[in-house]
Formats: sequence, C-alpha cells, structure tokens
Amino acid sequence: MIKTIATNRKAYHNYHLQDGVEAGIVLTGTEIKSIRAGRVSLSDAYVRPEKEELWLFNAHIARYDAGSYMSHEPIRPRKLLLHRKEIAALASKVTEKGLTLIPLRIYLKDSLVKVEVALAKGKKLYDKRESIARRDAEREMERATKRR
Repeated sequence: MIKTIATNRKAYHNYHLQDGVEAGIVLTGTEIKSIRAGRVSLSDAYVRPEKEELWLFNAHIARYDAGSYMSHEPIRPRKLLLHRKEIAALASKVTEKGLTLIPLRIYLKDSLVKVEVALAKGKKLYDKRESIARRDAEREMERATKRR
C-alpha cells in the first residue's frame, strides 16, 4: 500500500521532468513520526551527489511535538539509499548534461519512507507561460463539455 505524504508541486511547474527513481531515505525516530503526521515540505528541496552517495538538501521535516529536547534538526542533509549503479548513472547525467535531481514526492510504502527523485531540466519563462495557457485551455474545454 502506498500513501503519499508530501508532493513537490513547484517541481512540475519549474522543471521539465525526465527519469524518475524510487529511493530510500535515512531518518531518525522523530523524523519518521513527523513524516507520518504529514509535516513535510519539499518546495525548495534538491538532491546532490557527493562522494558516490546521494544527499537530500533543504527538505523541511518539522520537529515532532512529543519529542524531547534531543529532537532532530528540521533542515539537515539526509542520505538517500540507492544501488551503486543507479547512483553512478544519475551522477553522470547530472554532471554531463547539466540536469538537476529534484525530489517529487515522499510517500510510505509498506511502512517504509520512500522518496521519488527525478532528473529535471529548468523551464524558461516562456515555457512556464505556455504550460499555464495549455492548462487553462484544457480547463475551459472541460467546463464547456460538462455544461452540455
């Protein structure tokens, strides 16, 4: 069973998304409880390869209210878990083609927290305007068909 906890909605607007990969994430106990409560934000998050590992930066996982003073830091680098070959392939694409790695969503899969990471290329302003216009046109066509 998959339950989506948080989605990075900005990513769909700001980037052309390509290959997506499911990755595990290394968390502490209070982070898990906070994620299960849905207190996560991925709006400014990104993934960067460092020393043959992938790290998630700027993902905000709020402090757990019932945790003690030893609770986790809300914004800290978190290690992502992938096979070595997958990490090497993603890291090479990031360095060669000028792509970035963006987390799209955090979800629970059979009581494990997973992060969906995708290769992304930034959209230009005119691309963003075009996608907004296309979405508005589709919405208008749908409204017109519902009225009949």
